[in-house]
Amino acid sequence: MIPAAGCVAGAPRIAYELAGHGPLVVFLHGIGGNRGNWRRQLAALADAYRACAWDARGYGDSDDYPGPLDFADFSTDLLRLLDHFEAPRAHLCGLSMGGRIVLDFHARHPERCASLILADTFPGFDGSFTSSGRKRFVDERRQPLLDGLPLATMAAQVAPTLVGPAADPAIVQELVDSMSALHRDSYLKTIEAMTMYEPVADLTRVAVPVQIVVGTEDRLTPPAVSRKMAAAIVGAHLCEIAGAGHLSNLEQPDAFNACLRAFLDAQPALT
Repeated sequence: MIPAAGCVAGAPRIAYELAGHGPLVVFLHGIGGNRGNWRRQLAALADAYRACAWDARGYGDSDDYPGPLDFADFSTDLLRLLDHFEAPRAHLCGLSMGGRIVLDFHARHPERCASLILADTFPGFDGSFTSSGRKRFVDERRQPLLDGLPLATMAAQVAPTLVGPAADPAIVQELVDSMSALHRDSYLKTIEAMTMYEPVADLTRVAVPVQIVVGTEDRLTPPAVSRKMAAAIVGAHLCEIAGAGHLSNLEQPDAFNACLRAFLDAQPALT
């Protein structure tokens, strides 16, 4: 199956891939990813769903943009995407940064959310992460690239830390390739915007069905974080994928897709 490519017009232009017909499911990648990270999920859903994966602004084939990034801009773009498809509601699946975007979008537009799938993510930085701590965190991650470190070198260093200990080398290379394709300047702006974005999602206000997925070997957003999220959201389902790290959808696609499909198939039809 080869997904069809398309874009949402406007500024910035948002690129996406689309497969299948039926209820809309939108996939949002992490800070080092792009829409290609979700192709195994698009293939798994295309028989019954209209499965869409975007390139966030400044990623992949989407446009870069002038000036700094406000993290809430992602929610504005997601609303544009749903309007583009004339979808009153959609199932939203976000991994890592994508999960934070999904939660931010739900807080702003709950009426457009049919369900949420939150994969290897967290609701935001709590008050213990001070302004000075945030700035230091941003500077440590930006400075090597500002000093001229090639994206490919950074990707080769970071990718192995994101996967489980038994990850297939081909998957690690796929992740390296994904990170090597980042738009340097937009990536730097995203690091700053995501880290400095202060709101923490109020999980007690989430009133749509929720599936939480996490790899048991995720060191960036450990299973304990997902368990805490699941406990805070009434009726949330939790799936822990054995052996997977932070990129559970790439490392263990069969297990991820089985969890995703079981959850989505149990949801009422969209009207």
